[in-house]
Amino acid sequence: MNFTAVKYQKRRTFLLRTFISAILCVLGQLLMVEFAVAQAAATAGTCPLTWGGLTRDYRPEKYVYENTYRSHGALLKLVEDAHFTPNVESLRSSKNGTGKPGPDLAYTLRVYPNHHRALIAMAALSEKERTPQPNGSDYSVECWFFRAISFAPDDNIARMIYVQYLIKEKREVDAEKQLTLVADQAGDNAFTINNIGLLYFDMKNYEKALLYSHKAYELGLGIHTLRDQLESVGKWSDPVDVPAVEPAKNPQ
Repeated sequence: MNFTAVKYQKRRTFLLRTFISAILCVLGQLLMVEFAVAQAAATAGTCPLTWGGLTRDYRPEKYVYENTYRSHGALLKLVEDAHFTPNVESLRSSKNGTGKPGPDLAYTLRVYPNHHRALIAMAALSEKERTPQPNGSDYSVECWFFRAISFAPDDNIARMIYVQYLIKEKREVDAEKQLTLVADQAGDNAFTINNIGLLYFDMKNYEKALLYSHKAYELGLGIHTLRDQLESVGKWSDPVDVPAVEPAKNPQ
């Protein structure tokens, strides 16, 4: 027996098996990556969370002041003067008065994903045209909202505008989930707390509307809109003053 030939054959078999195992491992990893990408694409649908180089946060407190045309204030004025004109915001026409407002609203939201008034206008356009994706819009209305709260998760105003949309769509469970996030971020902001109560009132959840009305009052809010609304449907009641409990005496 040629032991050298046997040794060489075993070595070749071992190397071949190792090579096949490596190939299968790589193929398996590629399939897993492909599956993950496909799953992510299916989840995201046609709502990509990608931002351009000029994308900015709409909120004034997030302004970035620079002495260039890219500065926050200059860019906002440039975008609004060119695209978010009164004609567009009122849904009458495009910026030049000859076309649809959808493309200009979409451009505004691409640069300022959480542009509050543009979000309201896009939702109104969807309702006006009776379609989830208005004419000339890159994405559906809900996608614009999802982009807004993904770009600026702490923007409670954008999130509450989204809640208004969800309420109109009769999706109270989804609306309440968003309101829970707003409440967690609201802290001691009485206006936000009161607005949460107003949205609960719109959902006819009078118990929670009353709860947030009391919280806003405790935080010093002097506006009584929510109280008046609750009184109009017979759901208002004054906060119950809980008497202080006397500390227990030490046992003898």
